[in-house]
Amino acid sequence: MDDVVLVIDMQRGFLEEGNPLFCGEPARQIIPRVQKLLDREVARGSTIFFTADAHAPDDKEFQMWPAHCVVGSEEAEIIPELASYPGQRLDSTRYSAFYGTDLTERLEQLKPDKIHVCGVCTDICVLHTVADARCRDYEVLVYADCVATFDDQMHQFGLKHIDEILGAQLTTIE
Repeated sequence: MDDVVLVIDMQRGFLEEGNPLFCGEPARQIIPRVQKLLDREVARGSTIFFTADAHAPDDKEFQMWPAHCVVGSEEAEIIPELASYPGQRLDSTRYSAFYGTDLTERLEQLKPDKIHVCGVCTDICVLHTVADARCRDYEVLVYADCVATFDDQMHQFGLKHIDEILGAQLTTIE
């Protein structure tokens, strides 16, 4: 069985300066390492899923966060550095890539040995997606050098929770 890579929310809205939820320079710094991970996993035959925030203009999430990644907007696009990689886009409206999507069914068909996770934000969408994958008994590897969030304290919290509470394996691509 092949593995699956979940590339979480590597979108212009989070990774390009000037957007309301730009995660900052630490998030930009993971891009080359995510590319390295994808190069390796594509060569190994892994299936790649690009999960992507895809909100309606009146999404209730905008009561908590500024409007971002509205369907059809430039913000909702996968960043150009990753757009040419083979993979399937999986639009999501909530923190977990499992919520309101067919990710569960896709994984049931693929029966991956492992799920590799990278992307943003460590303490939000990465954390919730990893939690749901672990609740489904998947072996999950999270690349600590291929995830980022808005601030380092929450990044560290997310990594610790992923490791100590969710039981996912932390690793690095470097």
